[in-house]
Amino acid sequence: MSADEGDDSTMVDMDHDHHDAHMSDGDDDEAKKFPNKPSNHSITLPFHDLIVSLFNPLQENRSKPKGPIVNRKKTGPHTQSTSPHELRRNIIERFISKWKSHVGDNIYPAFRLIMPDKDRDRAMYGLKEKTIGKLLVRVMKIDKNSEDGFNLLNWKLPGTKASMAGDFAGRCYEVLKKRPVKTTYGKLTVDEVNTMLDQLSAAQKEENQLPILEQFYQQMCPEELLWLIRMILRQMKIGATEKTILDVWHPDAEDLFNVSSSLRRVCWELYNPDIRLSDEQSGLSLMQCFQPQLAAFQMHSMEKMVQRMNLSEDDPIFWIEEKLDGERMQLHMVEDPAKPGGRRFGFWSRKAKDYAYLYGDSFEDPNGALTRYLKGAFHPGVRNIILDGEMITWDPVEKKEVPFGHLKTAALNEQKNPFANGTRPCLIVFDCLFLNDKALTNYTLRDRYKALQKSLKNVDRRIEVHTHTEARTAAEIEPILRECVADRTEGLVLKNPRSSYKLNERNDDWMKVKPEYMTEFGEALDCVVVGGYYGSGHRGGRLSSFLCGLKVRQNDIDNGADPIKCYSFFKVGGGMTADDYREIRHLTDGKWKDWDAKKPPTDLIVLGGGSRQFEKPDVYIRADESIVLEVKAASVHTTEQFGTGYTLRFPRFKRIRKDKDWTSALSVDEFQQLKARAEEVKEEKRFQVDDARRKKRSAKRTKRETVVAGQDESIHAFAGPQTKLFDSKSFSVLSEQLKPKKSKADLEQLIKINGGKIVQTDRDENTIIISDRNVVKAAAIKKAGRRVVVRPKWLYDCIRQAEVDVGLAPYLLPLEPSDVLFGPEDQLRKLENNVDEFGDSYTKDVTTEDLLALLDKIDDVEVDSETEAEIRQALRTA
Repeated sequence: MSADEGDDSTMVDMDHDHHDAHMSDGDDDEAKKFPNKPSNHSITLPFHDLIVSLFNPLQENRSKPKGPIVNRKKTGPHTQSTSPHELRRNIIERFISKWKSHVGDNIYPAFRLIMPDKDRDRAMYGLKEKTIGKLLVRVMKIDKNSEDGFNLLNWKLPGTKASMAGDFAGRCYEVLKKRPVKTTYGKLTVDEVNTMLDQLSAAQKEENQLPILEQFYQQMCPEELLWLIRMILRQMKIGATEKTILDVWHPDAEDLFNVSSSLRRVCWELYNPDIRLSDEQSGLSLMQCFQPQLAAFQMHSMEKMVQRMNLSEDDPIFWIEEKLDGERMQLHMVEDPAKPGGRRFGFWSRKAKDYAYLYGDSFEDPNGALTRYLKGAFHPGVRNIILDGEMITWDPVEKKEVPFGHLKTAALNEQKNPFANGTRPCLIVFDCLFLNDKALTNYTLRDRYKALQKSLKNVDRRIEVHTHTEARTAAEIEPILRECVADRTEGLVLKNPRSSYKLNERNDDWMKVKPEYMTEFGEALDCVVVGGYYGSGHRGGRLSSFLCGLKVRQNDIDNGADPIKCYSFFKVGGGMTADDYREIRHLTDGKWKDWDAKKPPTDLIVLGGGSRQFEKPDVYIRADESIVLEVKAASVHTTEQFGTGYTLRFPRFKRIRKDKDWTSALSVDEFQQLKARAEEVKEEKRFQVDDARRKKRSAKRTKRETVVAGQDESIHAFAGPQTKLFDSKSFSVLSEQLKPKKSKADLEQLIKINGGKIVQTDRDENTIIISDRNVVKAAAIKKAGRRVVVRPKWLYDCIRQAEVDVGLAPYLLPLEPSDVLFGPEDQLRKLENNVDEFGDSYTKDVTTEDLLALLDKIDDVEVDSETEAEIRQALRTA
């Protein structure tokens, strides 16, 4: 039995076999697949040993002292010389050594409990937090309306008395410890827990799962149950990632997991760290699920993203692909004479779920929702192949892609009735990673795509090669992104055609681009429709996009303008469904008039460009007979194309406002007010302006420019200090600041404005020396080896923190390692006490850029990839 084809029911006996001394009938194939499977000489360790020897030490290692250094000194200085990463490895090494000594070389039973989210051999439990909460209420026989019952069933609610609000397993522990059956660790072994978990996953229905949870409750103490619940939810957060654990187990473990997605194979093939994988073993294998490459998240600017594509004069090209709204899917095909048609197929998702049961394992598979249509898809010379792509849902009636949530339903319907004309699965392939016994991962994307084109023929809306656009500049991205918005697609992916394929990596060779929508104007804008544009293709002969306007200014109305007069503002068509178009046709039927360019209705609609009539519609409608649309957009920018002088970037339709008429639509005056308010909000966010501080300033001082967090770019005549942040401190500035660029004069001005004194000598040991470069004077100080030289960014950090802490007594931030250009070793070691193991400050608020940099540094924090993705996306759009 292969690691990817195993029947979960056979795993019970295998895991329960403490000594590996006997083999069930179902293990025959397993023995053939893993002839060198390691044996255990003794029964497995008690379950609680995972907690005592591994989980708790890792948790303690992660929980370093927090807070400012002043507070931490009360509990004694942190003098540990071993880094947290080394400590993590030591803890894991000790546990592995204990297992091998007390149990044997087969660590798979333990690893599948330590890394349950990587165990593909045990079926899903079908248990989420809410269901577990309901079952525990029944197991403990408590009233669901009691405080504890309420806390279990409403674990996400804030304001509860439980100390672990928001942490479901922690919430369960708070309730369980009040009514334990066992107050000390139980006697269940690792194997016995695995057996019971296999039974739990096989039970599926709540009534069958309840007695198994009751057994756990009777035989485990609350702390053991806490970790058991985390295992069931596959949310461990033990303080070390699988990358660290696998690397300690064997130097090739991560590589093998990336190409096989099999924790069992990693444990059974790599139990001897002295035996290394060959190149052939560490590469992709047919019918073995691999961990795919992922796209990085977008940056603040498209220009920066294009820079990461590593363009050159010889090859200044990058690719732009449409981002698909489906499920990442890999297809494997091998020769197999035993299968009808001579080919066997495998399908796996990004999470390594086997989908051959749904899409088919052969050309003639009666349950195959896809493979039955692939007979002519492959070139006759293709013997075996691995493809990477996205499984989407296609609607042949509407001739469009359907959102991801309908995929499984479409596949099941296709299984039941292949002759129906309903939605269907369609595999869009964008990469070829293996062809005719040869792995292609080390070839460039450009070469892999050529291999893909030669190997695969499109089968209309069943399997197709994904297309891309070649581009050279960032300016070429936006028009394509506009098309995505209009077509309601996910966005774009930028790809470097010179890049190789990196298994289980999220790097800058592939980068997502999605329209980001503004928040400064609120959720959306309500604007009146004043014009329409006819579409092409399947929208031909019908209005496919609409011109929206802003109502005339009140001042113009007072001077005689018609109140229904509007200024053109933007065009919108993206985000509309067929039902939306039908509704708009119904509401505006008979009210449209053809636009006459020779006699434009300027008394009703003002276009951009005057007589040039920019963005003139095909038809127009009076505002008082029209409808109001709710629209959101990425941003507002100036333009001559529209009558308002502004337009929306990436406007996207949200809904028709049937509850509003033209009189309540947005006017030019209201838009200007919104815009001014939005700019104020943006400035407040940027400069962290605090009203309390501004009110304290005298009228005379408010006329001076304020220097905030390094934003000032000009040099001003000094007119006395505006803050006392650097009061009584003397500074010697030796060089300019490099990033962002600030001159030496800028820095000295900044210091004086905030109460500091500038000196030209460093004789006084209390003088703070500032430099970003190893200039001659700095080099002399470095050679003497007695003084710390501080980077200029520390000045701005102090000012920024003072802005945040306005109202509190000003203080200078303690120096951190990143603040120092150089200094004596003993002093630098002391500075490490001011940050945690990842460099995160105990005393200052971090910026978005700081947080992104910290995420890049953290390799061993237990954060699942999707959570990390959400964090990064939130930071980039903050």
